[in-house]
Amino acid sequence: MMEFPQQPQQQRPAGDAKIIYPLGVKEITDKISNDEVVKRLKLVVKTYMDMDQDSEEEKQQYLALALHLASEFFLRNPNKDVRLLVACCLADIFRIYAPEAPYTSHDKLKEIFLFITRQLKGLEDTKSPQFNRYFYLLEVRCNDGEERLAVVKLLAKLFGAKDSELATQNRPLWQCFLGRFNDIHVPVRLECVKFASHCLMNHPDLAKDLTDFLKVRSHDPEEAIRHDVIVTIINAGKKDLNLHVLFQWRVRKEAMMGLAQLYKKYCLHHEAGKESALKISWIKDKLLHIYYQNSIDDKLLVEKIFAQNMVPHSLETEEKMKCLYYLYACLDTNAVKALNEMWKCQNMLRGLVRELLDLHKLPTSEANTSAMFGKLMTIAKNLPDPGKAQDFMKKFNQVLGEDEKLRLQLDQLISPTCSCKQAEQCVREITRKLTFPKQPTNPFLEMVKFLLERIAPVHIDSEAISALVKLLNKSVEGTADDDDEGVTPDTAIRAGLELLKVLSFTHPTAFHSAETYESLLQCLKMEDDKVAEAAIQIFRNTGQKIETELPQIRSTLIPILHQKAKRGTPHQAKQAVHCIHAIFHNKEVQLAQIFEPLSRSLNADVPEQLITPLVSLGHISMLAPDQFASPMKSIVANFIVKDLLMNDRSVGNKNGRLWTADDEVSPEVLAKVHAIKLLVRWLLGMKNNQSKSANSTLRLLSAMLVSEGDLTEQKKISKSDMSRLRLAAGSAIMKLAQEPCYHEIITPEQFQLCGLVINDECYQVRQIFAQKLHVALVKLLLPLEYMAVFALCAKDPVKERRAHARQCLLKNISVRREYIKQNPMAPEKLLSLLPEYVVPYMIHLLAHDPDLTKPQDLEQLRDVKECLWFMLEVLMTKNENNSHSFLRKMVENIKQTKDAQAPDDPKANEKLYIVCDVALFVIANKSTSCHLDSPKDPVLPSNFFTPPDKDFINDKEYLSPEAKLVLQTGKIQQTGVLGAVNKPLTVTVRRPYIKTTTSDTGSNASTNSQPNSPATNKSRDVSSEASETGARENEENPVITKAGGVKKVRYISCEHRAGR
Repeated sequence: MMEFPQQPQQQRPAGDAKIIYPLGVKEITDKISNDEVVKRLKLVVKTYMDMDQDSEEEKQQYLALALHLASEFFLRNPNKDVRLLVACCLADIFRIYAPEAPYTSHDKLKEIFLFITRQLKGLEDTKSPQFNRYFYLLEVRCNDGEERLAVVKLLAKLFGAKDSELATQNRPLWQCFLGRFNDIHVPVRLECVKFASHCLMNHPDLAKDLTDFLKVRSHDPEEAIRHDVIVTIINAGKKDLNLHVLFQWRVRKEAMMGLAQLYKKYCLHHEAGKESALKISWIKDKLLHIYYQNSIDDKLLVEKIFAQNMVPHSLETEEKMKCLYYLYACLDTNAVKALNEMWKCQNMLRGLVRELLDLHKLPTSEANTSAMFGKLMTIAKNLPDPGKAQDFMKKFNQVLGEDEKLRLQLDQLISPTCSCKQAEQCVREITRKLTFPKQPTNPFLEMVKFLLERIAPVHIDSEAISALVKLLNKSVEGTADDDDEGVTPDTAIRAGLELLKVLSFTHPTAFHSAETYESLLQCLKMEDDKVAEAAIQIFRNTGQKIETELPQIRSTLIPILHQKAKRGTPHQAKQAVHCIHAIFHNKEVQLAQIFEPLSRSLNADVPEQLITPLVSLGHISMLAPDQFASPMKSIVANFIVKDLLMNDRSVGNKNGRLWTADDEVSPEVLAKVHAIKLLVRWLLGMKNNQSKSANSTLRLLSAMLVSEGDLTEQKKISKSDMSRLRLAAGSAIMKLAQEPCYHEIITPEQFQLCGLVINDECYQVRQIFAQKLHVALVKLLLPLEYMAVFALCAKDPVKERRAHARQCLLKNISVRREYIKQNPMAPEKLLSLLPEYVVPYMIHLLAHDPDLTKPQDLEQLRDVKECLWFMLEVLMTKNENNSHSFLRKMVENIKQTKDAQAPDDPKANEKLYIVCDVALFVIANKSTSCHLDSPKDPVLPSNFFTPPDKDFINDKEYLSPEAKLVLQTGKIQQTGVLGAVNKPLTVTVRRPYIKTTTSDTGSNASTNSQPNSPATNKSRDVSSEASETGARENEENPVITKAGGVKKVRYISCEHRAGR
């Protein structure tokens, strides 16, 4: 705190030294206007606000200016704005030069403080635009720590209140408050940290501002403050706030390690009893959730925490597996998925290293070197700092090539038969070989250690699996410590089987023992369907040697699998069929013994008994097409289509709901859904269209979509059951498109019908279809045009669905770009992978959107623009290789073609050109470089666009000036009261369709029927509130009801949605 000198001293004159002003500030004298004085003083204020006590050079530089600002011209200036700005400067000068002020005269100091105090009267007008500056004066003026503490407490209440917008509205005051995190007074800093914990709960949007200050305080010399920083992080974790967003890596790492140590101390070692352990039991879930982050550093730290603190690898096998067994049973769903993903990633990395070692066994060649490089780049991506990791992995690969013993050690480490103890020994040996004693730090060795830690099997081997199975047996027998560990025996059994199922994918060899399989056979006989299903899948994943090495297990297993395939649950039936196909040599005989009785017993009058047979028959025909494709054809034509799909035997529930719980779906509709899946599996097994069965099936599926799920149009099916059938039909087309021979015959009309399911009137249909679409695209299973379907999500009335679709686009584009980088390919292959090539498909899809009925309608044009920008925004994030000009050139080229779907239809072509012009408008408005020459000439898909006509030059502009203004501003001048109140948002529904006979799905029909262009358009209105704010997925879902011939969205509670 500053103190006044006891003896008055002479004030140093300002003229003793030359006054230096901040850069860009001219001299401030009484010769200029007040407006100019204010303008220059604002820059001076900013300079002093940005300075701190360590700015020694600037303090000396601006000392004369500080003295000048205390002159009579400023302190007695009649202009209140000048006085306020000078007061702010003087307050900062006291802060910067503390503890010795540049003003040595007692009288001058008194005059200055009275001057500052007088300015504080401005606090009375809280609505004044200068209020922030007045409040700034109040806080800097408080030299007493207790006074500052009181001010901080007051501001903390104002900023932290739940509905407070003070931080947003008063940024300078907020920044001033944040400065108190660095206050010299310990209680003030402590109060600020406590405030952060409270503020993060109510205002997560302020987290970015708080992180830097919390990071500094995490190293505060006061232990109480460091402790409260950790408490803040823990509280944030409890409330599901994203630690990855809230805290930078160094702080986040310390917080995670601290939480992990707490968990180990109190939950594993029970140092403070079960009550304390229960209070922090949430830590395990929150730590594993961080594995979902994109940062490789986060993933590696979670793996380290898991291996050291959650299931310590140093424990003896039995204790270690008990720890894992009960941890897995207590984790929440997302944590389980994260742990499964962790094992999957580690297994994938082991596979890459194994492939790299295999390449070392081959003769040196250019192809071999290129393949090695690809493996090394992929491995490096799974290590910290991928840029450096690439160089280190190249070096490691060179060492491997030169050192055969090192290769053998690494080969043993990733061997399926490597035990945990052997793994530890291998890691030590490899590390020793790469250690150079004279080097104090060895970043190369550290990077190799990261790799070894990720691939070494430190938890799971044959002994560990045996221990897990014994624990499972005890739970089955009722002799385990399940209750003491906080889980019921049923939960322990189910979780234990799920755990073994996951490990059967990553460590299949470890399961091969009679003892393990005997225990699994007992699980197959249990009443819990999920337990039996998991056991079958474990046999499927691990039982390749059962037939040759364990005949007794084989003879017991076969009849159980037959029984499950015929009379088990649908999931059990699927796994049983796949298990037989995977592990038995005489699979044809086995499958025939299931196929023949099931095919003879099909009866559409008892639909509840159809599900399991349909599942088994579908999978059998997919796995063994040569044997069963032909007999299946007559079953498809005579039973599946004619008897089941083309008949409605029962009347559905007419409650009007668009979706019901799974157990409320009628047996008949459930049978129809599985019948559709059977058709797809049958075709996927054949992988050819010689009999034209695929054409007939696609016509059937298209008819299902056009009829909105009511194929017979007898209006017997309930709304919710129709939703299920639409979803099944759309998903089926999408599944067939993943097989090249069927993708070739899917017409543009059928593609559009499939894509429009993402705009279905039922929320759950949109949600499930979008997820299926994303999964297939991200695995590069679906052709590129299906990514265009996500553009339609711009019209989804639910905010969360639009956000999900955008994330899917980001992920898919990233995956494709990365694949192209890692796999150099011929130019023609780029057409199916380069993300920019989605644009022609998107334009064609939007030109055929049934909502586009009046191409010049301003609202419809605005919707088209939103759909285009939904995709283009993600594509145009970067302008790599002049991609913006490439996009422009592509769209310009489309305008020189015609719509291949309707080349002679002027209206269809006009729609296409209008969408092109909207796209060009968007590209030009969002990019300054799109007008450059395109490096490549884009290639357009021939089944969507005709070849360009050399005699046809389309240079017409299809957008009116008014349309361009609407696209630019997004605003339409409303005409009339209703137009101003209601904001329509149309969503796509199915277009009219001329149906042909569909009972010939199994026949030799050679042509596809063509859906007509829409004669009418069904659309729905959505309130602007619903479209802007959306509905929470887990609370409200949009439901469409018919009112006066117009479909409108309303929202119903989750209780109704769940059918309660």
